Amino acid sequence: MKQIRTALLSYGMSGKIFHAPFLALHDGFELTGAWERSKKLIQNDYPAVKSYSSLDELLNDTIDLVVVNTPVDTHFEYAKQAILAGKHVIVEKAFTTTAAEASELNTLAKENNVKLAVYQNRRWDSDFKTVKSVFESNILGSIVEAEIRFDRYNPILSDKQWKESANPGAGILKDLGPHIIDQALCLFGYPNAVFADIRTLRKNSLVDDNIDILLIYEDKRVRLHAGFFNKELVPSFVLQGRHGSFFKSRSDVQEDVLKTGAKPNLDTWVTEPEAHQGLLHVVKNGETIRKTIPTLQGNYYDYFDEVYKSITDNQQEPVTAEDGLKVMQIIEAAIKSAQLGSVVSLNN
Repeated sequence: MKQIRTALLSYGMSGKIFHAPFLALHDGFELTGAWERSKKLIQNDYPAVKSYSSLDELLNDTIDLVVVNTPVDTHFEYAKQAILAGKHVIVEKAFTTTAAEASELNTLAKENNVKLAVYQNRRWDSDFKTVKSVFESNILGSIVEAEIRFDRYNPILSDKQWKESANPGAGILKDLGPHIIDQALCLFGYPNAVFADIRTLRKNSLVDDNIDILLIYEDKRVRLHAGFFNKELVPSFVLQGRHGSFFKSRSDVQEDVLKTGAKPNLDTWVTEPEAHQGLLHVVKNGETIRKTIPTLQGNYYDYFDEVYKSITDNQQEPVTAEDGLKVMQIIEAAIKSAQLGSVVSLNN
C-alpha cells in the first residue's frame, strides 16, 4: 500500500484528538510529525515522528500531505504555501475567512495539480449519518422545513485567545457555523437566499456567539442555530416532510471518547447509547408509524480513507474546496443579512 507522508501544522487539541489517531490507524498514511512552536508534545505520543520548528522546515521535508489545523485566520496563508510547495492539503473549518480566499485556494490547487480537502468531520458523526439515511430513504416525503442546531451551555469565555479576540476567523459563525451550514448543504443543496441574526450574548465577549440563519429554498425553509446558552437541549436535527417527521439529537460520542485518550479502531469503535436513537413519526400507506430508528455507526476514519483514495486513485476529495467555498459564501451572506436586517439573495 502506498504511504502518504503526512504532517500537521499544530499539535493542540485538533491534532491530538481529531487527526493523529486516525492517520496512525490508517495503513496508507505515515504520520511524519507536526510543527510545534513552543510546547513539544507530539513525540510523547508518537516517538518516531518529528517536531518541526518552522513551516519552511516542514515544507522542505519529503511530505505528501499537510493538515492545516491552525487558527482560522492563518488557514489561507498556510494552505497557500503548502499548495505552492506541491503538497496535498487538508484544511480545517472554517475553510478560510472569506469566500475570495476559498476561491483562490481552489484555483491554486487545480493549477498545481494537488488535492485540497476541507475537514468537515461532522458528516461522519453517527447522528448526521442517521439523519442523512432517513432523508435519502424518502420515507418523510418532500421536506417542507428543517432545523439543524449545534447547542452548548458555556457562558464563560474560552482561554484560547485566538478564539475570543476580534480577528477575522473568530466567533461562533466561523466555529460551529461551518458544521451546521455544511450539513444543511449536504442534505438540501445550495439555497436561493439567506436571512440571519448574529448576536453577542456572553459578558465581555468580543466575538459573535449566537447565530440564527434561515436558508430559503423554493420549496422549503431550513433553520440553523448555534449558541452557548442552551442548558436543556432540544433535538439538533428536525426534518418535517409531507409524510411526517424525524427528530434526532446530536449525540455522536467520538469526540468525548477520543478526549479520554482512547484510540480508534475499525471493529469495536464507539456507538451512541440507544437512548439517543432518533424518533420517526410518519403516515405510510394510510397507517401511522411512530418508532425509534437505530443509529448508524460513525467513524472519522472514513474521512481519511476517502482522502487517501482521492490522492492515490485520483478520486474526488470527501469534502471538496468547492464545498468549502459554498459554506464561506453562506457565511458572508449571513453577515451581510445581519448587517442589513434583510434577506440576501444568492447567485446559484
